[in-house]
Amino acid sequence: MLLTYRALKRRANAKKLEIRTPNGIDEASYVRIGGIDQWISIRGEDRSNPVILELHGGPGASNLIFIPRTRAWEQHFTIVRWDMRGAGRTFAGTGPEGQAEMTLDRLYADALEVTAHIRARLGVDKVLLVANSFGSVTGLRLARNHPELYSAYVGTDQNIIGGSRDSSAYEALLARLEKAGKKKERAKVAAMGPDRAAWTAEQWSLYAKTVVTTDPLTYDTMKTVVIRSLWFSPLHTLRDLRAYLKGMTFSEQLGPQAMTIDEYAEGTAFRLPFFLFQGDSDVLTPPEPAQRYYEAVTAPVKDFALIRNASHFASFRHPDQFLDLMLTKVRPVVTGEAVGR
Repeated sequence: MLLTYRALKRRANAKKLEIRTPNGIDEASYVRIGGIDQWISIRGEDRSNPVILELHGGPGASNLIFIPRTRAWEQHFTIVRWDMRGAGRTFAGTGPEGQAEMTLDRLYADALEVTAHIRARLGVDKVLLVANSFGSVTGLRLARNHPELYSAYVGTDQNIIGGSRDSSAYEALLARLEKAGKKKERAKVAAMGPDRAAWTAEQWSLYAKTVVTTDPLTYDTMKTVVIRSLWFSPLHTLRDLRAYLKGMTFSEQLGPQAMTIDEYAEGTAFRLPFFLFQGDSDVLTPPEPAQRYYEAVTAPVKDFALIRNASHFASFRHPDQFLDLMLTKVRPVVTGEAVGR
């Protein structure tokens, strides 16, 4: 019965994803990036729309599963969804042995190659960079260093690591565990200490999973948005789903690398429009550190907004709110058109 229901939902989602407009695009294939074959999907109803390059989170969590939820975005933007090395179909293609170098520097270089590929394939001068969660670590660096390639930067579930100076999210987790009477879990988190730069990959993973499962809204989002999107994705077989989850586990090695970053030291000057859209109730990447960083940023145009009633995965829990922000704040800036759908 469960598999039958899944099949029906996947069929309905597949129909929802059909692009029939005369100037639309729907293509996906492996492209040679950074010495390995990496999966790139390009979808949109009108090729004349602004082109978005999505940098997914995780690490290792491809955004392909969310396409049915974000289908309306493709009416207004051409969206490039790239499975980074270690993630999704890129990981599934050759397995762990085929991913080669797994470092943030390598992901950064890959992103520049993907950007060059998109500009050539779609014939555009600049692309709109939209980064969520772990992808926002690389996203900030790209936006800061390459305003000639990107028309604007949009961060959501924005990570602000800040050299581990801000331990408020860590302290809040300890408080939730204390209140829930989960002494064993609290002891494990307390033993890790607040300095994220000193955590191992296993500790980084434990922290993230504990945050997700101890906050009701985040846990509900994980079940109703993330897991359901995985289970009902028309683009993923059961074998694909297993590879997806294995890729996330494999990519956890990137977590501790990111924890050494200090975004303030790397710079707060951006020479392109800069936007942060954060879940108002996000406990994994809280809005307060993101807003403090935003306040320090200098940019030609900048804006900050909260996505209401949203935990982590804010843009996927409330894709309509996120689209409204993109259409009223971002698209007019990158196109010069008037505000409105």
